[in-house]
Amino acid sequence: MKLFHVSEEKNISIFNPRLPSRQDLDPTKGLVWAINEKCFPNFLTPRNCPRVTFHANEATTEEDRKNYLSSNAINHVVAIEHKWFEIMKNTTLYIYEFDTSDFYLQDLGAGYYVSEKSQVPIRRFEIQDLFGELFKRNIVVRLLGNLWDLSDKIQQTSFQYSMCRMGFAEQRLTEV
Repeated sequence: MKLFHVSEEKNISIFNPRLPSRQDLDPTKGLVWAINEKCFPNFLTPRNCPRVTFHANEATTEEDRKNYLSSNAINHVVAIEHKWFEIMKNTTLYIYEFDTSDFYLQDLGAGYYVSEKSQVPIRRFEIQDLFGELFKRNIVVRLLGNLWDLSDKIQQTSFQYSMCRMGFAEQRLTEV
């Protein structure tokens, strides 16, 4: 298993635990966050880019595959809003790989691992063409005007899913 941290910061030499802001986590326990290789593509976007991501697994039904994936060769989707297209084209990301020994699983579906100890990366590389990297990994990128409809629907499916930075998403569309 490989674990990564994705950042727009070029030269991070040490990752120190930070107190989480999520309500479902102990607010007194600092954590270093990492992502596993399977869910790594979910983070190949600018940091604050809202996104809905999902991928098939052994529990994914044929009906869900048919309704949400464009072909049998596709298993993973990253959906972003139109307004992030140009920003994403012009963003470089720096990928930091960690030794996995101090990390433990925090959320299997989202691929999150955490460590309570400071971490020094064992490797760093950069990605300048985020779309190209996603395509190389056989990830479908969907550009939508608004993510909320997809977010609501995908949570009712058999896919593994993750919604990231939704606080930066366009407002929910309301019916008139």
